[in-house]
Amino acid sequence: MSGRWLSIIGIGEDGRAGLSSAANALIDAAELIVGGERHLALVGETRGVKMQWRTPLEATGQEIIERRGTPVAVLVSGDPFWFGAGVTLARTIPVEEMLVVPAPSSFSLAASRLGWPLQDTVTLGLNMRGLTPLLRRHVHHRRRILALALNCGTPGEIAGLLTAAGYGPSKITVLEALGGPRERIRSATAEAFALSDINPLNVIGIDVVAGPAAQPIPFVAGLPDAYFESDGQLTKREVRAVTLSSLQPCPGELLWDVGAGSGSVGIEWLLAHPANRAIALERDEARAARAARNAVALGVPHYDVRKGSAPDALKGLLSPDAIFIGCGTADRDLIEACWNALKPGGRIVVNSVTLESEVALLSAYDAHGGTLTRLSVERAEPLGKRLTWRPALPIIHWASNKPGAEI
Repeated sequence: MSGRWLSIIGIGEDGRAGLSSAANALIDAAELIVGGERHLALVGETRGVKMQWRTPLEATGQEIIERRGTPVAVLVSGDPFWFGAGVTLARTIPVEEMLVVPAPSSFSLAASRLGWPLQDTVTLGLNMRGLTPLLRRHVHHRRRILALALNCGTPGEIAGLLTAAGYGPSKITVLEALGGPRERIRSATAEAFALSDINPLNVIGIDVVAGPAAQPIPFVAGLPDAYFESDGQLTKREVRAVTLSSLQPCPGELLWDVGAGSGSVGIEWLLAHPANRAIALERDEARAARAARNAVALGVPHYDVRKGSAPDALKGLLSPDAIFIGCGTADRDLIEACWNALKPGGRIVVNSVTLESEVALLSAYDAHGGTLTRLSVERAEPLGKRLTWRPALPIIHWASNKPGAEI
């Protein structure tokens, strides 16, 4: 096709034998063939020069762009645009210059082996370091999950994660080297997982079964307080649910979590949608470390926790779509600095527990409008052999939207 100098070709473990005649012709015509070590070995001898991907992929992408106008073939696993290198290349190369020839993805092959309806199955790419905790948010009784592994250790990491969260009876199926002569499929429960000699090229199928101590992460705000490691600096469940409803998280938005404490609000902001981002500021080093641990334990390891004091630590940060000030002692200068940094159309929420910060909230309300709400929560707790109501400190909750939504 005229102008399409870059071919992106999906290849399976069966090598060139599994490719169409058109895909083989593109490889034969290419002056440069780019791929991973395994991909380059699968195509055998070629007329064109072979080049292995370097890390990061963007670096190799620049070398590919320098060949613009000459035939280049890039080899990827399965579908180039499903957790594939095609996504990276499309950031800098127009799709009009590409000819994409996909092959069955690892997920398609795995679903066909297991007999699972792919449209009803959660699919995750855990094939980069540090991403295994992302699985946690998707673990629910009777759900099915397919995950691309980083290496041979990923299935064992997943087994440990499931067991720690109370899902030890879940069935883990490890599907290795799918579509090739070394294909192998083995299963074990998470709590008894002992599979060894696992091929680094594997997909993990998880049939989730909740044990009696399972801790699901629901799809609404207000996780149990016990889910968070805390020294007491925690926005309690009932107040947190109201806070998230005022922050109104939408896909792809950025939150500033100022005075993060245990990180509960920022973590639940991230749980609202996988594309969401959050920057947490916490001046206490032990609390910042605790918030980061909570984020990993609850499946949002990308929670960006930074040690620092606002407003000084706000300088240079990306402009947020929403801001939560949860330190309980916010002053007018901090509130104004946050309001000025907020994008047009953004939301700000401040929770106050002191009289001094209540004065600051009244001033902010006069200047910027919004709503002021006093939240009082009482929980039934033992009094001797009986129960009584124990009130928590009342919270003054200010929420406001900045005028002028961005286009």
